[in-house]
Amino acid sequence: MRQQIRLIRFGLLTIITSTLLTSCQLGRFVFYNFADIKDHKKFQSRPLTADTSSFNFQSINNGKFPKQLNDIPFDKYLADNKTVAFLIIKNDTIQYEKYFKGYDKESIVPSFSMAKSVTSILIGCAIDEGLIKSVDEPITNNNFIVIVPEFSEANFPGGDQYNLGNVYVDGDNPTANTLNPESEWAFSVIEPLFDYVKTQLGNTNNTYKIFGHSAGAQFAHRFLMFKPNNRAVKTVLSAAGWYTFPDLTIGFPYGFNNSILQNSSRDIFLSKIITVQIGENDNNPNASGLRRNEIVDMQGTNRLDRAVNFFDFCEQSAQALNIDFNWSFSLRPNANHDYTSAAQDAAIILFD
Repeated sequence: MRQQIRLIRFGLLTIITSTLLTSCQLGRFVFYNFADIKDHKKFQSRPLTADTSSFNFQSINNGKFPKQLNDIPFDKYLADNKTVAFLIIKNDTIQYEKYFKGYDKESIVPSFSMAKSVTSILIGCAIDEGLIKSVDEPITNNNFIVIVPEFSEANFPGGDQYNLGNVYVDGDNPTANTLNPESEWAFSVIEPLFDYVKTQLGNTNNTYKIFGHSAGAQFAHRFLMFKPNNRAVKTVLSAAGWYTFPDLTIGFPYGFNNSILQNSSRDIFLSKIITVQIGENDNNPNASGLRRNEIVDMQGTNRLDRAVNFFDFCEQSAQALNIDFNWSFSLRPNANHDYTSAAQDAAIILFD
């Protein structure tokens, strides 16, 4: 059994997405606060095109639904509990449909836990269409395993602990006294996790591939720098907000100076097989969460410019050090910062 194993961190990561952590984390927390019914306005979305032959539910005037709950009229009970839409369907027939607080059937609302039911329906559709053999089909049937480590806000709060790998207590102001033990680095999770999954699945593969998008791309390229003995054979760095350049003249986190990286060899990092991926429309200098200051803006004022400059600098550094440069640059036509299409393009690169 030699499935390929790849490690993924979205910005979505899903990023944990994304879950994109930057120095503006506190401000975003205050703004976003907790999950609510307007979440769809805060995060990226991808519209789905409706089928030309849609299914329509029947509707009746005297449907079956509870007239009261706890001795309170049903409509009033829903309104009192801040309901904005309520629908009861039985046997493909709408029994009850009511909207509140200015909402109607065209309004967009998050599905919350209902998404689990929709996901189950889609699995059934995929089985009917032969895309999945059965619910018992192993995920390893496509000859690779996807590992998605979750670096939770509780265990790895802030950009220092995720984007910068928890190498320093304050990654923007690194000192010898604030260097964390290597066992506490977020970067130190990846290799043991790979070994754990191999053991659990009886896998014999000795290498893995990495895809990181946005903050995940920040994590991925610094992981390769701080953990040079990693077993990653191919990496896609997709749309990072900013980078740590292998530049000995610029201080960390923007370069190697004043950090433990200044005494490390750049040869291993520059000789890796890496693709820097970016959308040609990912060029908004005012994008949400994009770090901006006098130093980082030397990389460029948007993700596109920074990706180009990072790639060019690494290529020039490899030439100066007489290192075989195995990198490639992938400009995604008509693409912005959407992670879904970025992941699809990255899969082609990783498994080509």
